[in-house]
Amino acid sequence: MADNISGMAPRDTAPEIKDSKWYQPRAAMHAIRALMQDPEDTSQVFRVTRAMGGPSQYKGFRRFCTSAVGRRVLARRQDLADVLNDRDMLRALPDGSLGRAYLEFVERENLSADGLTDASVKGGRIIKDPDLALYAARTRDMHDLWHVTTGYGRDGLGELSLLAFTYAQLGNIGIAMIIYFGARGGVRESGDKRIWKAIWEGYRNGRSATWWAEEDWEGLLAAPLEEVRKQLKFAPASTYRQVFQDHLAAAQAAPAV
Repeated sequence: MADNISGMAPRDTAPEIKDSKWYQPRAAMHAIRALMQDPEDTSQVFRVTRAMGGPSQYKGFRRFCTSAVGRRVLARRQDLADVLNDRDMLRALPDGSLGRAYLEFVERENLSADGLTDASVKGGRIIKDPDLALYAARTRDMHDLWHVTTGYGRDGLGELSLLAFTYAQLGNIGIAMIIYFGARGGVRESGDKRIWKAIWEGYRNGRSATWWAEEDWEGLLAAPLEEVRKQLKFAPASTYRQVFQDHLAAAQAAPAV
């Protein structure tokens, strides 16, 4: 899904991204080009969101600080990644729980919470304020939990749909930029304009759900997954599932043709 985006420096001369509430579109576009060339380079996602975060993270952090969960997390210095990395604890949770579903997901996909941490560090983000850093790490480490809770997979459309959900929740313009270029490439390659419809569904679902950044994810791990979805007001991702199944069927039929 690489795009020929003109007017940008080569990857080895990436513009510096400053810790600022101002938008830095040149650096963001450089990182997007790198991401389109190598979609597995997750560090570029963090460069884009850092460059185009503007005031969104600070706004979310202020809201987090006023919530009961936020105050508790900051007081106790709770690290969500530590909980998610405790696979023995997750394995002991009931069948059908969010925690067990998360464990099955990361083991099937060969993932860990540390992978996102490493990518964000590679992306160059260092936050000096310890409370803001804890909030930023927490919203970062929720990503795979959100995959499981929403049912959006790690296929290209699933990632874009989840990013649309995340943009609706967190408001980082960099996420919207990644969605646009990724979806445009996907539509060009597949010819399926329903990709935009699935992404719009993800955005609407993010708008109608509760604010997931302030939810008690540690406490929700033992709860039945379907009950978690109801509690957090997540609507079914029917468009995504239909488009994904159609693309999967087409890919499976291709060798026979």
